[in-house]
Amino acid sequence: MSEVKDKASLARATTGALNKLSTQQKNEALLAMADALVQRREELIAANEDDLRRGRANGTSESLLDRLKLTEARIEGIAEGLRQIAALPDPVGDTLEILDRPNGLHIEKIRVPLGVIGIIYEARPNVTVDAAGLCLKTGNPVVLRGGSAALSSNRKLAEILHEALDATAIPRNALQVIEDADRASVDEMLKLNGLIDVIIPRGGRSLIQNVVQNATVPVIETGAGVCHTYLDASADPAMAERIALNAKVQRPSVCNSMETLLVHENFAASHLAPLAEHFREAGVELRGCDRTRELVPFALQVTDEDYATEYNDYILNVKVITGLDEALEHIARFGTMHSECIITADEANAARFLQEVDAAAVYHNASTRFTDGFEFGFGAEIGISTQKLHARGPMGLPALTSVKYIVRGSGQIRE
Repeated sequence: MSEVKDKASLARATTGALNKLSTQQKNEALLAMADALVQRREELIAANEDDLRRGRANGTSESLLDRLKLTEARIEGIAEGLRQIAALPDPVGDTLEILDRPNGLHIEKIRVPLGVIGIIYEARPNVTVDAAGLCLKTGNPVVLRGGSAALSSNRKLAEILHEALDATAIPRNALQVIEDADRASVDEMLKLNGLIDVIIPRGGRSLIQNVVQNATVPVIETGAGVCHTYLDASADPAMAERIALNAKVQRPSVCNSMETLLVHENFAASHLAPLAEHFREAGVELRGCDRTRELVPFALQVTDEDYATEYNDYILNVKVITGLDEALEHIARFGTMHSECIITADEANAARFLQEVDAAAVYHNASTRFTDGFEFGFGAEIGISTQKLHARGPMGLPALTSVKYIVRGSGQIRE
């Protein structure tokens, strides 16, 4: 039996045990996992350094290395995410609806775990912990397949988390980490119907599309983040500058960072040149349309391919436009239904933008960087769902549940 099938089988065998656990038992396990990560942070940083060395040798960009890197502060943040998940209400068993039928049937709709969840992701070892915490809190066994770039980090994380679980009521087999870095291990996961109940991909467009197009296991699609910020004519210049810089520069390697800045022509005439200079000072390469380059001579020529690209890097497209209608058209064409923002003092324009933009998260006068389970108060997230079935946006605990109808009768039969 292959590693993938073997570990998926082991995970599935724990389903019954997880279903019997109390919320307190699950929370105790999450807190034990959090403590273990902090206590063994030096081991974890050493393993992560192996991945970073390998990445540098392979020419990995600095922005992608940043996604991979673990520091003491980041490990504490990951542990804090587990603590927050433990502090959140357990959705499993919640009654969503009660129906009392004329024939005397009493029907309750309750939340139940989704089942065995397979997560396929790339070079962010924090996903290993976030996914484990969210899945185990909701009673779902989880099979994790991270990218080869984080192999050493994920091995050490699995070791630490398994040893922490051994002292709790959660069986260690409920958490499985695939170490086979071959692409074939992903392809195998996608077709393990009967062992894996749902696949959730986290990563770039090519990874997500491979999963969506080739999986026979049901998929919850998390999308690439080609995110936009639109500076309307009435935008406050200081606010616009602060938000736009944050959306691009604070951490460009993540999916909720801005890739294209849309600027109303009236705002651009007075404020684009100094704003562009701030981006240049921050090390951002600007690619602009013809009107942008008239105002910002150092900007490179932008292309349609650029507008459709998730850079995850210090590169930003800038487009000067005539107004809200053009902004909406551009976002509809190039957006990935992730996170979109308007900066404006015009409430009517803000209302139109919030209503008409089709995205998981739409913002008025705030950075797209907030599209995140931690920032939304979910403790962590499995990913940002950009599809519309079952779950959308940052996927916290409720998104990892399904429903079951419990029907109580007193001898009724259907005539």
